[in-house]
Amino acid sequence: MKFHELPPVKDQIMKCVRCGKCRTVCPVFAEVRNETVAPRGHVFMVQMLRDGHVEPTKAVNDKLSYCLMCETCSVNCPSGINVHELNAAARSYIYDKNPTVGKELIFDTLWTNPFLLQTSTKFLWGAQKTGLQKLARNLGITKLLPGDLGKAEKMLDSVPYHSARSKIKEVNPHRGEKKYKVGYFLGCGTDLLHPNVALATIEVLTRNGCEVIVPNDSRCCGLPHIANGKMDTARKLAFHNIKIFNAYDFDYIITDCASCSSALSAKNMNFLLGGLKIEDEAQEFASKVMDLTKFLVDVLDIQIPDKEVDQKIKVTYHDPCHLANAQGIKDAPRELLQRIPEVEFVEMPLANRCCGG
Repeated sequence: MKFHELPPVKDQIMKCVRCGKCRTVCPVFAEVRNETVAPRGHVFMVQMLRDGHVEPTKAVNDKLSYCLMCETCSVNCPSGINVHELNAAARSYIYDKNPTVGKELIFDTLWTNPFLLQTSTKFLWGAQKTGLQKLARNLGITKLLPGDLGKAEKMLDSVPYHSARSKIKEVNPHRGEKKYKVGYFLGCGTDLLHPNVALATIEVLTRNGCEVIVPNDSRCCGLPHIANGKMDTARKLAFHNIKIFNAYDFDYIITDCASCSSALSAKNMNFLLGGLKIEDEAQEFASKVMDLTKFLVDVLDIQIPDKEVDQKIKVTYHDPCHLANAQGIKDAPRELLQRIPEVEFVEMPLANRCCGG
């Protein structure tokens, strides 16, 4: 499908009345104060791309890449424009005109292959343990990494050696009365960087009557690919995951990653796959996808036995953009925290402010 024929480009650009409401809520514009990085500016830029008034160059992509895909502008737009979809479509169009070897290797080869992804994580673990990572930084080698990987590397926490997949079983039996057959979509970040989160997710689900199956052959949700202009690869990943999970006839497909549940949602599947032959299968798949906190509160309605404690732990909560904005899930995480006897929940200022990730 050609760029100007994509649904968000064809149907939404002319809805923009240049009211500027998006500028008042965009976290990036609040810091940069430049119209070219504001959502309104991006909509106009996409229109200029569509009409051929600007060329699909790296310079244009750099401006579009200021968008963090937090969807704050989209949920606040009075005209109902999904600005993030316009932005993603434009990035894909520009990348197709300006492909790079670095992105091909990262997003088409590495990030689509679980074995290579796990191997690279083990390499990072070794580099951290031996001091090679620090040496590479001091020598400026990390600055040579493609795209923004050099900047991302600076923020990288310590990497565990063992992934979640190396610790968990594919089939995890329920305890007590069986309530649901659940597919656990294990995201890349949870698997490789926070494996204990995956173990805890399976534990709480099985304890509450769920048979949990973790398909061995699942792949990345595709959100990093969408954000980096690799729309075709994101579609291939979606095809693969839909085929894998639909084969099990799950009652629900649960993920503990806000970005994953956003990428697998019906809204995003419609953006990625709308009009294609697989659309019906995609909607069947997406209709079962649910964030873990919403599932625990709204479906399982788990109740934690009350008990006396000497001193409660004060806990606050920051809304992930891909949960609060992309899926409208704000209450379930707070409700879950408030059900824990040992926790005193305290609302934080600017809880819905984008973290910048």
